[in-house]
Amino acid sequence: MRLPRPVLRRLVRFAVSLVVLVVASFAMIHLIPGDPVRAALGPAAPVELVEARRAALGLDQPLPAQLGSYVKGLLSGDLGTSFLTGEPVTDVIAARLPNTLALALVATLVALLVAVPLGMAAAVRTENGRNRGTEAAFGTVTGAAVAVPEFLYAIALVAVFAIGLDLLPPAGKAGPETFVLPVLALTVGPAAMIARIARAETLRELGTDYVRLARSKRLPAARLHLRHVLPNTLTATLTMGGLLLSGLITGSVLVEYVFAWPGLGLKIVEAITQKDYPVAQGVILVYGAIVLVVNLAVDVVLGMLDPTSAVKES
Repeated sequence: MRLPRPVLRRLVRFAVSLVVLVVASFAMIHLIPGDPVRAALGPAAPVELVEARRAALGLDQPLPAQLGSYVKGLLSGDLGTSFLTGEPVTDVIAARLPNTLALALVATLVALLVAVPLGMAAAVRTENGRNRGTEAAFGTVTGAAVAVPEFLYAIALVAVFAIGLDLLPPAGKAGPETFVLPVLALTVGPAAMIARIARAETLRELGTDYVRLARSKRLPAARLHLRHVLPNTLTATLTMGGLLLSGLITGSVLVEYVFAWPGLGLKIVEAITQKDYPVAQGVILVYGAIVLVVNLAVDVVLGMLDPTSAVKES
C-alpha cells in the first residue's frame, strides 16, 4: 500500500532525526574532556583496571568500529553497561522509565482537565471586550505562572505542604499521595500555557459565522459551547497537550530530583554527578526517542483531526 505523501514526509523526518539522535548520543561520551573511564573510576584506580574497563567497553577500538558496535547494540536492545556497577543500562532504564511516564501522564491529564475549561470560561466571559478586569487578571496570573520554573514550584510546595503544614510526604514514591506535590509542580506552568491557548482558540471560534447562526437560533449556551465550540478548539489544544507530554517527560529532571522520585530524571542526575556516562548516554537517548515518537504521534493525530493540515503540507 502506498503511503500518502504527507505521512511519508513525516516518517522520513522522523528517521533522519533518529539517526542524528543516535550519532549525537554516541558522540557524547567522546566529547568529554579526558578519559571518561578514568574520570568514572577515579584518579586512584590502577592503570590495569582502567585499561581493562576500556577494553571491556570497546573504547580502545577505532571510532568507526565503536559506532558500528554501538548501533548494533542498539538494534539488539543493548545500551551498554554502567561504569560503576556493571549493570546493563537497559535494566536501569526499564526499572525507572515507568515511574517517569506515570508522573508525566498524570501531570498532562491534570493540566488538560484544568486548563481547557478554564481557558474556555475566560474566553466566554471576556468575549467582545467584556470584563476587562477578568481579562487582565487572567493574562497576569497565567503569564506569571508560565514564567516560574517547575523546580521552584517543587521547592515551594515541599516547604509549604510537606514541611510547614505536614500534609503530604516530601519525597519518594509510596502511594497515591506521593503523586500530589510532583504533579502540581509539573502542572502549574503548562496548565497556564494551555489555558491561554484554549482561550485564544475559543475566542476565534466564537467569532465565526456558524456560532453567530447558532446564537440567532437561540441554541442553549451550554450546548453551543460543549458540542460545537469545544471540538473545534481541541486541535491546537491537543497538539499542545502532546508536546506538553514529551516536554514533561524530558523536563521533569529537576522535579524528580527535588522529590527523590525514582524515575529517569533522578537517575540521570546521579549518573552525571557520579560520572557514569553510559547510563547518562542511555537515558538521554531514551529521552530523545520519546520526544521524536510523541512529536510523530502528534503530527498523525493532528492530520486525522484536521485533514486540511495534511493538504496544506502537501
